[in-house]
Amino acid sequence: MHHYTGPGTAVESNEYLRRRADGGARALAVVVDVPTRQGYDSDSREAAGRVGRAGVAIDSVDDMRVLFRGIRLGAVSVTLTAADPAGALLLLCQLVGEEQGVPARRMKGVLGTGGAGGPRVFPASAAPRPGADVLAYLRAELPGWTFREVAAPPPDAACLPCPVLESRQRERLAKLRAWRDQDLVGEALLRVHKAAWGTDGVLPPMKDALRSGATVGEVYGTLREVWGGGVGPQGAPRRTA
Repeated sequence: MHHYTGPGTAVESNEYLRRRADGGARALAVVVDVPTRQGYDSDSREAAGRVGRAGVAIDSVDDMRVLFRGIRLGAVSVTLTAADPAGALLLLCQLVGEEQGVPARRMKGVLGTGGAGGPRVFPASAAPRPGADVLAYLRAELPGWTFREVAAPPPDAACLPCPVLESRQRERLAKLRAWRDQDLVGEALLRVHKAAWGTDGVLPPMKDALRSGATVGEVYGTLREVWGGGVGPQGAPRRTA
């Protein structure tokens, strides 16, 4: 049993996690909000009224940096619950750990795929591919992490919409998009698309894209083009597995 981070922003959730870590906790559990679980950014139309509800809003590596500010990822085990976008949250956590100087093989955690966040990102026919890619990545890069089903708060958890919180998160996203190298992000997302269409694992190019400043919603929007209703090269039907 774990005490999850509550709803809100990365700043608010960091305060909670630091109190637990400072109090001696060595296992920290994070559940992301419903838009993040469904692969949407906080400034998307689909996220309106749900940002920071039933979990913390995580849109980019900048949010993950704030979430674990003052917490050394080599000293704690982290449970991340994010349904289909669990791979992106794993990569964001790895990026922050590496920025802290923690080798990937020293990081420990549980990648939760709890599906209580409403509709899944990908159709059932596409589900085997992202799961297989995550498992292969864990074995190769993060052996201290496990991958399992973890229950997450339902999307109708008792949390009222917070327009102020949503506005703050949208402002953070606007600053990120203004400061990053758009060409670099575009090239990285193209590599994600090519990997998804082919047979190579998608997590290495996803990691590069997230490092460059791509958002969770942009990465999963790219994957939806291949696995969730898009078309492949030269208009070929999408590949689902």
